[in-house]
Amino acid sequence: MNISVIGTGYVGLASGTCFAEMGNRVICVDNDPIKMEKLQNAELTIYEPGLDTIFYRNIAKKRLEFTSNLEYAVDNSEIIFFCLPTPQGEDGSADLSYVMKASDDVAEILKKRGNKDYKVIVNKSTVPVGTGDIVEDIFRKHGLANLDVVSNPEFLREGFAVEDFMKPDRIVIGTESPRAIEQMKLLYEPFVRQGNPIIIMDRHSSEVTKYAANSYLAMRITYMNELANFCEAVGANVDLVRRGMGTDTRIGKRFLFPGIGYGGSCFPKDVKALIKTSNENASPLQVLQTVDEVNKRQKLVLVDKVVKFFGGNIKGKKLAVWGLAFKPNTDDMREAPSIVIIKKLLELGATVTAYDPAANETAQFYFGDSITYTENEYDALKEADGLLILTEWNEFRNPDFSKIKESLKRNVIFDGRNVFDIEKMEELKFNYYSIGRTPLIF
Repeated sequence: MNISVIGTGYVGLASGTCFAEMGNRVICVDNDPIKMEKLQNAELTIYEPGLDTIFYRNIAKKRLEFTSNLEYAVDNSEIIFFCLPTPQGEDGSADLSYVMKASDDVAEILKKRGNKDYKVIVNKSTVPVGTGDIVEDIFRKHGLANLDVVSNPEFLREGFAVEDFMKPDRIVIGTESPRAIEQMKLLYEPFVRQGNPIIIMDRHSSEVTKYAANSYLAMRITYMNELANFCEAVGANVDLVRRGMGTDTRIGKRFLFPGIGYGGSCFPKDVKALIKTSNENASPLQVLQTVDEVNKRQKLVLVDKVVKFFGGNIKGKKLAVWGLAFKPNTDDMREAPSIVIIKKLLELGATVTAYDPAANETAQFYFGDSITYTENEYDALKEADGLLILTEWNEFRNPDFSKIKESLKRNVIFDGRNVFDIEKMEELKFNYYSIGRTPLIF
């Protein structure tokens, strides 16, 4: 099939490349000249494991191309995907300006062509309920009828986007048009050959589904974070509690790992947007308001542990940080707990030396030269008074503990992701602070 993808951010680039991998001809469109120059030179603009292989392969096979010419993309596509940013506004709502501008631009092009060929316009951007109606109204105001507007939310995890796209748990398609359903099924059936469902629903339900899924997962994470704080207060071990909970088939094992709060491009924004929409419709989701508030507080839990260990004053202390990205296997730092934590440490007078396997360059946008960046994890430790672990990268799980001890001035680790086994830390006699487990103090 002939597809165009408008927007080459994380979702757009991953989606376009994976569609091409299934044999479709894909045209990706973006108006960012710097990004477009890189993509046209076969340079990936995001860090995502496994994407590079299929990216290069499909460019070589001429199934994947990049352009800033929207007319060319629209003219040569049966299905047009909107993979556009919907950033959070000051009031928590999703900013739909990019989606509305793209809708108007595409409508102008189709109007000039006489709208002869049937098109499916697909919203893959995360948008509030009712956005599909707004998009449809824009096309109708241009006198266009030979098209359908469809909601098709994405459920990609950063770090696993290729796997999630190629073997999805489910495909959600929001439309009541038989013709659009036929086209969308034709496109997606190769991705669900193992029997996972293509779920057809109305557009409003599809738009809510994305927010509902992300908000529920954010709620699970937040519950476990609060539970971990409680476990620590009463002398329980949240790891054991988690295992006891997770074996209940009604609960399951996933998203039960406590830490220093959720971040990233989806959960914080989607929770706030759903709160805003629910309030606007006089049906407030109070549990989500609490989730948002608790998550903000959780990001400072580790700072409190650091300050307490150093007797209430960290001015002049040098602290090493391992991990800056909001999660492993990405360079994304949007809403990352590391931002809040490091800025608070700096505010309290500490200095910070940090390492991340992928996000060092990204971090400079947030911190500039206010912190020091190193090329490996051990260089960050030199003459530091303590180590903070803020992202659970695999390479941090089994480090050279003797090297850590030799490098640190104070033998203390503040583990915001419970990377290390507490019994091993006790055996190695580290002062060790984690989340939801009794601190080890020697």
